Amino acid sequence: MVIRPAVFSAFSGIAAGMSTRQGGVSLPPYHSLNLDNRGPDAASNRDENRNRFCAELGFGAEALVRSLQIHETNILVAEFPGMYEGFDAFVTQQKGLLLAVSVADCTPILIYDYKNKAIGAVHAGWRGTVAGIVEKTLEKMRELFGTSGEDCWAYIGPSIDECSFEVGEEVAEQFDVAFKQWNSDQKKYFVDLKKANAAQLRRFNIPTVQIEISPLSTVLNNDQFFSYRGEQGETGRMLAGIGLI
Repeated sequence: MVIRPAVFSAFSGIAAGMSTRQGGVSLPPYHSLNLDNRGPDAASNRDENRNRFCAELGFGAEALVRSLQIHETNILVAEFPGMYEGFDAFVTQQKGLLLAVSVADCTPILIYDYKNKAIGAVHAGWRGTVAGIVEKTLEKMRELFGTSGEDCWAYIGPSIDECSFEVGEEVAEQFDVAFKQWNSDQKKYFVDLKKANAAQLRRFNIPTVQIEISPLSTVLNNDQFFSYRGEQGETGRMLAGIGLI
């Protein structure tokens, strides 16, 4: 039901994890642990699924901080739980809040600043990645909490893999050459979102050994994860969450 990032395993002050699609009550095509903030799946199913996910991390669902995401770079400094709108990243030093971003191919990034006891959760689609949402979140943490890269540990969760993320030239041209490949047979570009977001973590001077990148793909491992692209838009959502305890 929940994947626990190994990179945070040494710390007792936080709880973090990313849901799979398994262990919930939703019916096809949203089976079974659909954690979407909205959509045609019954609200009672989504409520029960949120209760199960939060309980796995030691929280009640009333602790959730979540948002209707818009693929931009707005960052909420979370002080209270609730459902917000227009934010794709959260930061806080407040204990008892579970920051959670919703994904179904986009890249989830969870961040823990051990020294300053601060956390961040980021939703990075291709637009957010290009706009530098991870770096902007870390800069917000530096501004508010005194965060430095050497004091941070980070997790990049399952998302669409490079071999599945085919894009047009208008998208590809916005990525550095290090994060895209041209397939001469298919005459298409393919973009690596995990690699692009990991580079933003490293530019903030987070050591590579303090960054965990999941090898799992929402498309190739569609039996474990929801995939918007793989399921042609008719699918559920996962949550990636982190909270101070």
